[in-house]
Amino acid sequence: MNAAPADQIRLLDVQALDVRLQQLAHKRRSLPEHAEIESLTKDLTQLRDLLVAAQTEESDCGREQTKAEQDVDQVRQRAARDQQRLDSGAASPKDLENLQRELVSLAKRQGDLEEIVLEVMERRESVQERLTELNERVSAVQAKTEDATVRRDAAEGGIAAEEASVEKERELVAGTVPADLMKLYEKLRVQQGGVGAARLYQRRCEGCHIELNITEVNEVRAAAKDEVLRCENCRRILVRTSESGL
Repeated sequence: MNAAPADQIRLLDVQALDVRLQQLAHKRRSLPEHAEIESLTKDLTQLRDLLVAAQTEESDCGREQTKAEQDVDQVRQRAARDQQRLDSGAASPKDLENLQRELVSLAKRQGDLEEIVLEVMERRESVQERLTELNERVSAVQAKTEDATVRRDAAEGGIAAEEASVEKERELVAGTVPADLMKLYEKLRVQQGGVGAARLYQRRCEGCHIELNITEVNEVRAAAKDEVLRCENCRRILVRTSESGL
């Protein structure tokens, strides 16, 4: 394949622009905000799980408290009825004696139930305090996540703008390179990890960074100026310049 030396040098300009696009893509993938958001999202998921568990526990405590308070109320009502019968004196002495014993038993039962109510209320209060703390932590992590997302989006916007500019410039430069040379370059670029053309600098291929031996140097010297050369080692297009050391 043959191509004017100026066209081959412009191919290096295309390569430089492709390298810049690769760098920008890597920069986008490597934004520190990605790892930050991932970590915050993990924390947020864990906190929300804890929050749901605490909400469930608080709801259970609420039902338990309601049930215990109802039990206390039932005992109180029964004790009030017994006391009313006792105060009326309408019952027989034996019944009055039984009522007195039952009132004592009901008083003890009421005391036990009230202890249960207090214990449940204390447990529920503790859960409610934990709920408040968890809600505050969730809000704080959400705020940090939103802030990191804004920063990531801003950074990606800047990268996207630069990518658009580089892509436009690449399109213009590539349009000045012969189609057959561009086709070969694109093929090699895919095969060679993004680098399809390399400069020959001081007898060294800048693609594989291996210096040409004397035989290869003599072959390059003897080649026509418009001949498209390939590196014997990496097979990339080897572009000669005034700094090739020939």
